[in-house]
Amino acid sequence: MCGHFTQMLSSRELVALYRLTDRIKSRNAEARYNIAPTQTVPFIRLDDDGEQVVDNGRWWLVPHWAKALPKAAMFNARIETVDTAPGFRDAFKARRCLIPADGFYEWTKADDGGRDPWLIQMPGERPFAFAGLWAHNTKLELAVTSCTIVIAPAVAPISQIHDRMPVILDLAAFDAWLSPQTPIENLKGILLGRNQDASMQFHRVSRAVNKSTFEGRPEPIVNSL
Repeated sequence: MCGHFTQMLSSRELVALYRLTDRIKSRNAEARYNIAPTQTVPFIRLDDDGEQVVDNGRWWLVPHWAKALPKAAMFNARIETVDTAPGFRDAFKARRCLIPADGFYEWTKADDGGRDPWLIQMPGERPFAFAGLWAHNTKLELAVTSCTIVIAPAVAPISQIHDRMPVILDLAAFDAWLSPQTPIENLKGILLGRNQDASMQFHRVSRAVNKSTFEGRPEPIVNSL
């Protein structure tokens, strides 16, 4: 799964990663080391002209038809059911996005009963994009834009610490994932066959990130695996 992630990208790095036309003038470039569900995050989608733009949304998908904020966990969408689950299938068909990041956390259980967090990143801490879905809901008292991250079975080396992980798309797959012209039956093949998950590296960090209120950069800890 993906329960917390990092977003330390500068505005320049964000522009370089995508084909952005709005130059993200309003983006807050402050580094974020511990993003948790329900917090607001930027994501990349196509506008009505087919151009990549930055939007902001609540990281916990609120389907366009929902009349109340979902209580079920909607911050991750499992690849096995993303096309059939009522909460995700409409977004999977028509509102796909890319969620910028440069790391995410998974946890293992320690001998003392606590949970040890592991920061998972690409080599060189280079930025990447989660495969995501987004929605815009106008049924609530206040309209809400939201997003979720697609997850799949973990591959090595991440499978050493968790059985699930987010799908991290290869740059070459960005356009196909976002495009409304991509046949629905091809989308899972893009997720499973054109991702960078096997390139990830990880190391232990301070348990401070176990609290969603922690905002600092966690201290690294020597690996124990």
